[in-house]
Amino acid sequence: MTRRSCLALLAAAPRDGLADGSPLRLRHPADRDAFRRWFAALAEWVYLVGGRQAPGEITDCSALLRFCFRESLRKHDGAWARGLGIDPFPALPDVRQYQYPRTPVGVNLFRTRGGDFRQFADAENLMRYNTVHLSRDVEPAQPGDVLFFRQLTAAEPFHSMVWTGRSLDEASTESYVVYHTGPAGGWKGEVRRLTAAELAQHKDSRWRPVPGNANFLGLRRWTLVA
Repeated sequence: MTRRSCLALLAAAPRDGLADGSPLRLRHPADRDAFRRWFAALAEWVYLVGGRQAPGEITDCSALLRFCFRESLRKHDGAWARGLGIDPFPALPDVRQYQYPRTPVGVNLFRTRGGDFRQFADAENLMRYNTVHLSRDVEPAQPGDVLFFRQLTAAEPFHSMVWTGRSLDEASTESYVVYHTGPAGGWKGEVRRLTAAELAQHKDSRWRPVPGNANFLGLRRWTLVA
């Protein structure tokens, strides 16, 4: 192979700017923006339809993240919208670099402990191996970023919330977070939405995304778009 051929192959290969070995990167700013906007819009849609129409796979906070991540990489056409029952659906641009399931890792989108890519990853694995830390507060948050918490007394201690920013459904200038509570006892849990101001003043201080809260693990961004 000639030197020119080698350079061409390197230029075409996915760049791993974070040096973590992941081939799953969006190179173009427009694609990164499209992914973030779809991720936030899908999280909001899941909240708005509630238990009536939300996909049955969304049973906890990590399932919400996996659903939004995967569906943000789809081709968003009429067939896709009808399959999920989204009507109308947002007029947002699609990611162009690749579309699920045609990705560098196929259908196995999520890196897990040990470096394997799988279709399933819990909140801890999503945080540790699929996102990068941004801040100990929400100041730099963009739609599609994720807040992570750890509650040491919980059966499933790692918890996540999607930063959706401004709602597509309202004229409000408020920023929102959307999250699934997870099941508790015989209750299956539900998807909830709070304004950023409401979360900052949450009655249980363990859920406030502020530097002084040891339970708040930080604002993080998907490595796909970091």
